[in-house]
Amino acid sequence: VQLQAFGGGLVQVGGSLRLSCVASGLTFSRYALAWFRQAPGKEREFVALISRSGGTTRYADSVKDRFTISRDNAVKTVHLQLNSLTPEDTANYHCAAAHTILSVVPGTAPTEYSYWGQGTQLTVSS
Repeated sequence: VQLQAFGGGLVQVGGSLRLSCVASGLTFSRYALAWFRQAPGKEREFVALISRSGGTTRYADSVKDRFTISRDNAVKTVHLQLNSLTPEDTANYHCAAAHTILSVVPGTAPTEYSYWGQGTQLTVSS
């Protein structure tokens, strides 16, 4: 199983960016997907998740109304649209996958996710 995240970069405050994560080696439609982020010296934190069907999404309070998670099961890809970026959003962003049954939605703890991508770095400059 491989999760390949990309799309990070250097963005100015207030800017936008879209991160993507392509999966291989798993039955993508059977997995809920999530984004986590980790800033230097801080613990990994939950950002957003989407159910296997895409019908349910959840967000951390810090990104709600600014970030949007989506998925395309046909191409085994999950996206994270980031708007109104602030320096506090600077981090290494990781995608993760959790096998779920039907409409069950996993939690926000990293331990609930079996597979992880290597991360893509986002830096928001002021």
